[in-house]
Amino acid sequence: MDAPVTPVAIDNDHQNPSKHLPSQKNTSKVVEMAERFAFYGLAGNLITYLTNNLGQPVAAAAKNVNTWVGVSAIFPILGAFVADSYLGRFKTILASSSIYFLGMVLLSLSVSVIPTHSRKPVFFTALYILAIGEGGHKPCVQTFAADQFDENNPEEKAAKSSFFNWWYLGIVTGASVAIVVVIYLQDNVSWAAGFGVLAGSLAVALALFLIGMKRYRKQRPTGSPFTRVAQVFVAAARKWRLT
Repeated sequence: MDAPVTPVAIDNDHQNPSKHLPSQKNTSKVVEMAERFAFYGLAGNLITYLTNNLGQPVAAAAKNVNTWVGVSAIFPILGAFVADSYLGRFKTILASSSIYFLGMVLLSLSVSVIPTHSRKPVFFTALYILAIGEGGHKPCVQTFAADQFDENNPEEKAAKSSFFNWWYLGIVTGASVAIVVVIYLQDNVSWAAGFGVLAGSLAVALALFLIGMKRYRKQRPTGSPFTRVAQVFVAAARKWRLT
């Protein structure tokens, strides 16, 4: 039976990997802040849009929001599997962030240029595109940020704990600003302006993430865990036959 493949870090700066550490870790932090900003900026006022603009009863709107939130919470299981087995964390974050951004752009268009009679299907399509983006983003970004710290480097190892304190502060800040600023724009300017700000934040975060793409420490995917589980059962069956 083949031995399981162990993840191997790929260091793209062979001469001095630690010199790029600030940009490596901070771009991941910006991506996470932008995602939380976008998620709470959307979820915080979603029932209001469904009832006031799409004409749904409160009960139906609440059901739709809960369903969307539930799907968004389930998709990260699939995203983690894809990242660990096939794409790796970097490619999964890149793909999911792009999907997230496209979903938010479609959402912005659905409340502005899309004809009124066609808005509902476009709006819900955009919502579930966002859920797919959430599925790839959620399980990977924090772990990818941790990959940027070399556990064998005392300076980087010491900085890791402090970094994640700031990481959680960034999450809270992004969510809080979204609830205050974006909901104000949605209620007092326009829904298109509110969703447009969310799309813009995702675009900036994606651009910053791409700028640092050659500097990241990346982990190779380990292959499907189901394959390794199957190998264990096959090996056990062979031993059972021999005894």
